[in-house]
Amino acid sequence: QVQLVESGGGSVQAGGSLRLSCAASGYSYCLAWFRQAPGKEREGVAAIYTPRGSTAYADSVKGRFTISQDNAKNTVYLQMDSLKPEDSALYYCAAANPSCSLSADYAYWGQGTQVTVSS
Repeated sequence: QVQLVESGGGSVQAGGSLRLSCAASGYSYCLAWFRQAPGKEREGVAAIYTPRGSTAYADSVKGRFTISQDNAKNTVYLQMDSLKPEDSALYYCAAANPSCSLSADYAYWGQGTQVTVSS
């Protein structure tokens, strides 16, 4: 089955940047990033439809975060700029087939990587 391995989390000050990576085995039509903070519901952040590279973003991150892919490495990235304390969360990589949206059926999940943004 599909396996997902996340990396790149860490601690930064507000206004800083981080780049998350998700290495995927096999093939998925859709790769996405979700996040969950303590006491909050899980939130879909960004998704990419891999055959075309088309993307979708949550309103809360649009203009600050960018999802991209490297097909040669079978890897998806989340570039996070202008980080805010409210971006602090555990970030998960997920895969779906064949539909792709932030409300799609994601059958495979990574272990998560922690992002902490201080004020």
